[in-house]
Amino acid sequence: MRLSLQTDYALRTLMYLASVSNRATIGDVAAFFQIPAPNVAKVVNQLARLGYVRSVRGIGGGIELAVATDEVTIGELVEAFEGSMHLLECVGTDEVCVIQSYCKLRNVLARAEQVQVDYLKSVKLSDVLPVKITGAKRGAVRSLSRTTTRKTK
Repeated sequence: MRLSLQTDYALRTLMYLASVSNRATIGDVAAFFQIPAPNVAKVVNQLARLGYVRSVRGIGGGIELAVATDEVTIGELVEAFEGSMHLLECVGTDEVCVIQSYCKLRNVLARAEQVQVDYLKSVKLSDVLPVKITGAKRGAVRSLSRTTTRKTK
C-alpha cells in the first residue's frame, strides 16, 4: 500500500496539532513541514469535515484538534482519506477475473490487507506523537526538534 500525499499531509497535520499547546495556522503547519499551504488548506478542510479538526475564526483563531489523540486511530484516518485500500481489484470485487473463483492469490492478498487494516486501527495518534509540547509558542516544534537533534548527535 502506498498512501496519497493528501493522507500523508493529514497525518502530519494531526501530529503537529497534537504536539503544540496553542492553536496553529495552516501557514504554521505548511512552514514546519515545508509543504505548500494550499495543500495543507485542502487537507485541513477535509479533516474538519470528518470532525478531526476544528477551525476557529477571528483574532487568535486558527486550527486545533477536535478530538483526543487517543480517540483517533491511524487506520480510521487512512480509510477516511484513501477509501478502498485493496491491493488488487479482485480482492474487493467479485467477477473481475476469469480465475477468481479458484485463485489462491486473492485469499492471500485479502488476508494481508486485513492484517494491515487491523494493525493500523490498533495504533492511535497518541502512539505516534514525537513529543508533547506544553506552553509552546507557534513554531516551537521546529526549534525543539532542532535542539533535540543537536543534543543526540
